[in-house]
Amino acid sequence: MKIAAAQTTVSVIALFKDASLLVQILILMLFVVSMISWTMIFRKWFVVKNAYREADRFEDKFWSGGNVNQIYADMSRKDALPVSGIGNLFVSGFREYSRLDKQKGLPTDQLLEAVQRSMRVALRREIDYLETNLPFLATVGSISPYVGLFGTVWGIMNSFRALSLVQQATLAHVAPGIAEALITTAMGLFAAIPAVIAYNRYVNDVERLISRYEIFMEEFASILQRQAVSKVAAA
Repeated sequence: MKIAAAQTTVSVIALFKDASLLVQILILMLFVVSMISWTMIFRKWFVVKNAYREADRFEDKFWSGGNVNQIYADMSRKDALPVSGIGNLFVSGFREYSRLDKQKGLPTDQLLEAVQRSMRVALRREIDYLETNLPFLATVGSISPYVGLFGTVWGIMNSFRALSLVQQATLAHVAPGIAEALITTAMGLFAAIPAVIAYNRYVNDVERLISRYEIFMEEFASILQRQAVSKVAAA
């Protein structure tokens, strides 16, 4: 088995060396793109995992009955860790609420509209961060097979060109071109398949996170509305 594996490795390297310059460029390009996409796949995995963990941690703290003002004070301290995800939505919304709440006579609906606008801006930033690199994975997944197909067509063209130069066609004349076609196609699939799988997975994860953020925004806005109405009634 080891000998067979070694022979396979050597044959792939030999095929690459014997391939035409264009096919070699395509294979190298697909290999580099595949390595970049794998780097982004693992990086995005950590980003999404941390986003879910931070959301769980914050919601456990927020819905455990703690004081909202104290939670905001803890998260906005200078020595506190940078907030992100759902915590960033909370800090942005409550900061705007605290600033406008000091203005006497401001209607409650205008106050809440400003708070929601501030949280939507923060949500847009979080979405942009979560969706980073996803367009690249989508591009790799959609374009790589066509790049491999281009190499396939080029290899088949070389095969027919080799046939035109001989009187009697044999497998030896067409094998190099067919080998170029197969190795380029395989490299295109090697780059495309993981990118497509990762893209679909992370798009679903990001959509679930965004839905979770939007639900929190609505619930938090309701809490602030009740708090504002209570203050107006007390005054």
